[in-house]
Amino acid sequence: MRFGVRGTLPDPDPVATQEWIDSILAVRDQIGEEEARRLLLSTVGAAKDAGVDIDVVNTAYMNTIHPDSQGTYPGNLDLETRLHGINRWNAMMVVTRGNKYFEGIGGHISTYASTSHAWEVGFNHFFRGKDGAGQGDHLYWQGHASPGIYARAWLEGRLTHEQMEAFRQETAGKGLSSYPHPRLMPDFWEFPTVSMGLGAMTAIHQARFNRYLEDRGLVSTANSRVWYTMGDGESDEPESLSQLSLAGREGLDNIVMTMNCNLQRLDGPVRGNSKIVQELEGRFRGAGWNVIKVLWGSSWDDLFARDANGALAARLDSLVDGDEQRIMTADGATIRNELFNSEELQALVAHLSDEDLVDLCADVGGHDFLKLHAAYAQATAHKGEPTVVLMRTIKGYGLGPAFAGRNTTHQKKKADMESMQYMRDDLGLPFSDEDLEAYPYVMPADVPELVAYAKERRAAMDGFMPSRTVPEFDLTLPEAAAYAEFDEGTKGKMQVSTTMAFVRILRSLMKDKGFGERIVPIIPDEARTFGMDPLFAEFGIYHPEGQLYKPVDHKVLMKYKESAKGQLLEEGINEAGATSTFIASATSYSTHHYPTVPFYTFYSMFGFQRVADLIWSAADQRARGFLMGATSGRTTLNGEGLQHQDGHSLLMAHTNPAVRAWDPAFAYELATIIRHGIDEMYAQDKDVIHYIAVYNENYPMPPKPEGVD
Repeated sequence: MRFGVRGTLPDPDPVATQEWIDSILAVRDQIGEEEARRLLLSTVGAAKDAGVDIDVVNTAYMNTIHPDSQGTYPGNLDLETRLHGINRWNAMMVVTRGNKYFEGIGGHISTYASTSHAWEVGFNHFFRGKDGAGQGDHLYWQGHASPGIYARAWLEGRLTHEQMEAFRQETAGKGLSSYPHPRLMPDFWEFPTVSMGLGAMTAIHQARFNRYLEDRGLVSTANSRVWYTMGDGESDEPESLSQLSLAGREGLDNIVMTMNCNLQRLDGPVRGNSKIVQELEGRFRGAGWNVIKVLWGSSWDDLFARDANGALAARLDSLVDGDEQRIMTADGATIRNELFNSEELQALVAHLSDEDLVDLCADVGGHDFLKLHAAYAQATAHKGEPTVVLMRTIKGYGLGPAFAGRNTTHQKKKADMESMQYMRDDLGLPFSDEDLEAYPYVMPADVPELVAYAKERRAAMDGFMPSRTVPEFDLTLPEAAAYAEFDEGTKGKMQVSTTMAFVRILRSLMKDKGFGERIVPIIPDEARTFGMDPLFAEFGIYHPEGQLYKPVDHKVLMKYKESAKGQLLEEGINEAGATSTFIASATSYSTHHYPTVPFYTFYSMFGFQRVADLIWSAADQRARGFLMGATSGRTTLNGEGLQHQDGHSLLMAHTNPAVRAWDPAFAYELATIIRHGIDEMYAQDKDVIHYIAVYNENYPMPPKPEGVD
């Protein structure tokens, strides 16, 4: 059963049920919500201990925050509503004008319409810029909604009219990229979020890396919060939810995810035959996240307050998404007959006209400033767990019947006359029908009061967002001695592999007094294979809780040592997660203005062949770091089978224009390449990645010839 939905199960004793309900409501009213929550959880826990089967993963299909607990809105609602409307109009025009003048250029109108309220609340009251203490918040935007970000930045004076007219036309660096692309717009976008599914895992690892920097005493990240917005349809990408348990396990309360639940993906419903919000709640709650549902707008508060028997809550819970999508965007008569489909429910809305019912169903939680502000306020105040906000939205909200909630809305690249007239009238814009034929913008000069308010709010929030900045660095790079161990070659009968040579060079770099703390070794559970286990005890493996147990090898010199100040990041069998950590470290020069140098070491067959999309994302984000493809080669691990016979990773590396690919045979070559890479990335400030193939075959290493540097 689903926990919390009255009316789902037969009730043989309604009087007793009501006494329990009244009791807990009295505790909430007289002592507080936290005490009511504690009592309920204690009761449920005792029932489970007694063998009562209770599913507490899902709560009712209702708002998490009661209206009495949502507080007051701190902003000017009138100005913010008008500002939000102008941004939605101009976002629609960015795409429509682009496709009018360059047919087929593409773009998306409906996505921003569904997420725009949440971002407006964030812009005005939550998203911290980079002009205050620390480096501000890190924002991962839902990529298809980029036109709305451009529209707001234009009003703020950050983009020119010329740029707005060049959407998806990045010629000579003057246009606007289709999605968030730091490679194309390096002063604007900070994080790429398209390819689909990668944004969530990279956001989680960014939050984790922020905590790593703080715990090691390298950078104060206490004032930095990671915000990520993802569509419900994107959650089907395997990577998208794969790192939820990491965030829950490590208590990353410095990340807030917003799931834009408009119930639609590109072709149709996300879950036509079930409920995606309930499914996501279970996934997140089971992984240790704090879940806040924002499903219904303020217009519903009175109905829920008068829903004494929970009939409305039960009806909403019983609707599968396919029906909800259809009914919520239908005419008033359909809503009355199909949603409020019992005598009790009909009586509940008898005072509402059909037109009122249409307005009611358009008022879902993700389009209500008050509900969203309450959710974000609770999310930022919550400690010990990451938070997800599940907000119910309408794809194509406010764009008229041809867009709102339609299965075809994602493919619409132009606003037709009817949609523009609908939105114009709804927003009260001063355009005639003749004006609309030219697809007009609302010019910043025409709304000075709104422009002033937007700038004022961003000043109060420490600067404009999104923003990416890179200061000039004057780093003291490692001395030549850090690379010199193999300059004379190996002695006598000694033989080493290039993998072992790399580990010794890495240790030497980590011990460098002026630079060593910046080295970030990343391992996907193969350190012993590569001979890196001596680093465990010497430098420690990072874990925010330290080591709460005595390891089985505690008496051994090279014991497994976890520490809150550990330098190594042991990611487990998780190449995608490890690559996400690589990205966070490789971009810390811009995200935190503190360069770190990642050395991500992995089986070469599980690098480009497995996570090439993430490495492309790293290149888009202008990453700087080392990818070490260990156990490379076709013949060195034949006994392991074909999956370990790598003869092509170097070829794949060359397909990425930001990657320098190397295949050193000798230890001195390897040392020279690493030294060159550190100089190129951290002295010359080039945004490149160095992929180096290293092998496990042992042989004598020759001395370094004169003048090869």
